[in-house]
Amino acid sequence: MNPPHIALVTARAARGLDEDMPLMERSLREAGARVTVSDWDDDAIEWSGFDLALLRSTWDYTQRASEFLDWAHRVSERTRLLNPLAVVRWNVDKHYLAELSRAGVPVVPSAFVEPDDDAQAALDAFLETYPGATEFVVKPSIGAGSLDAQRHRRDARREAVAHVRRLLDARRSALLQPYLRSVDEHGETALLFFEGEFSHAIRKGPMLGKGAATSSGLFVVEQITPREPSVREIEIAKRALAALPFPQPQPQLYARVDLIRGDDGSPRLLELELVEPSVFLGHANGAGRRFAQAILRRIPA
Repeated sequence: MNPPHIALVTARAARGLDEDMPLMERSLREAGARVTVSDWDDDAIEWSGFDLALLRSTWDYTQRASEFLDWAHRVSERTRLLNPLAVVRWNVDKHYLAELSRAGVPVVPSAFVEPDDDAQAALDAFLETYPGATEFVVKPSIGAGSLDAQRHRRDARREAVAHVRRLLDARRSALLQPYLRSVDEHGETALLFFEGEFSHAIRKGPMLGKGAATSSGLFVVEQITPREPSVREIEIAKRALAALPFPQPQPQLYARVDLIRGDDGSPRLLELELVEPSVFLGHANGAGRRFAQAILRRIPA
């Protein structure tokens, strides 16, 4: 019997930057799989030759979202794509935060500005809704790695309006969120789940320094350390995963739930990453083995 052949899907621009990749390759091979690292937009690849295509570091998709989703549709017709196409379509756009909030998940307060909206009027309405927001964040609704995200002061609206307009002029929706000051002290907590089971967690240091310009690379460099999440954080993470608005015959293969503390100290969902998140395998003993075993359990019989 031939070993299962797994594509670890990345991007040309991410080659050598995905810190999970070496450990993932080794863990899968030790578990008996054949592994090929593949660029998602390589037209020479015959995806039907794989038993499974695993989205990993396709980090350039944010500027090519339509092209990426068309590719994901084609690949899902030729092999098993994980996470599945319906999940990918829903999760690439942070409008999902509004859905999760309506489902009762405590989410960082969020407002969206659409390409045909007036940037100035939308920002004024947002600041009126959140009078205590001395600082706030502007980011694209389709984005990753804090790219094109920036922290703005309430008394510096001109720069913020210009930022929103740049996104709208590029036909990208913008997301506005109050900057929760607790992140400066506590950072973010990212909880990793494999097949719905909690695996490990890490702390990410503050990503958006005061006055920092938006990054021009694939992602903003992160400060990562292991973290033991609280019972409440695990509870909120599981609530977010349970609230996904589509049938789940089995838990998602992988998920990363990013939480920060609200002004009252309680956890709030910042992002739910189901497409191409770093899973920080090197920061927890056995994480590579656990992930590899979960992947192999998804190989079609």
